[in-house]
Amino acid sequence: MHTGGADAAAGGLALIADPTRARMLSLILASPDGRSTVTAMADELGLRQPTVSHHAKALLDDGVLVREPEGRRAWYSIAPDQLDRVVELLDVPAASPSPDDEAAIARVVDDLATRFAGTFGRETVERYVRESRDLLAERSGASKRFTSRAAGFAAERLAALAAQGREAGAATPEVLFVCVQNAGRSQMAAAILRHLAGDRVHVRTAGSEPADAVSPAVVGVLDEIGVPVGGAFPKPLTDEVVRAADVVITMGCGDACPVYPGKRYEDWELDDPVGRPLGEVRGIRDDIDRRVRELIASLT
Repeated sequence: MHTGGADAAAGGLALIADPTRARMLSLILASPDGRSTVTAMADELGLRQPTVSHHAKALLDDGVLVREPEGRRAWYSIAPDQLDRVVELLDVPAASPSPDDEAAIARVVDDLATRFAGTFGRETVERYVRESRDLLAERSGASKRFTSRAAGFAAERLAALAAQGREAGAATPEVLFVCVQNAGRSQMAAAILRHLAGDRVHVRTAGSEPADAVSPAVVGVLDEIGVPVGGAFPKPLTDEVVRAADVVITMGCGDACPVYPGKRYEDWELDDPVGRPLGEVRGIRDDIDRRVRELIASLT
């Protein structure tokens, strides 16, 4: 039964209160054609199909989802009149970003100019902020937090640029993890390394073809071992983060990662966890955990 008004608002809040339903809606929104099946969602989330079916029915009854039978399959998509509400509640990529909010961008430039005062002039900071904004919009979509993501991406690139002039061995080791979408393997490796090494190692990640968000399954298996992802999000691979790194570890980006002399390069042959059953994602996580511990030993 499709409810409205105050009941719809309460139902919307309940979506966020239930992490499984929130993850299901995120998967549907992230799919290429904006729809998914119970089987596909169960595989991605590592859940039993009856569990996903139960939540899908609840969302269908609330009017949040619509169901489209197709042969033996049934496709679920967000109800058109609920799309804006779902995007707002989940804070997932929206159809109409606002990258041209000049007031917000000017504030970001001012803040980063203060942060990097004495290292970079305001003109350099502004160039990196605007370029970072454009790169995110072009390669990894846009979200309700588009401006904050652009600020974080620009700050990371400026910090990497500043780190290039340091003397070898005179500062905290810099490690860069690179995979294709920057939504699975590289994010797992970075999160585990930050968790284990703390501020003894500086960690960055990037993707040759970044996705919109970190895989929910990756977030889930890291949470199982007490490793937070925090505000991490997929970012494009840029030249300055490679130049700043002491160690560059690739996980399937192929020739997309540039090679510079004087750096340590490794390629970890790992399966992509995105779209795999939860048991396989856990296995990939444990393999990465082992490799990260060996990496720490070699760095420290």
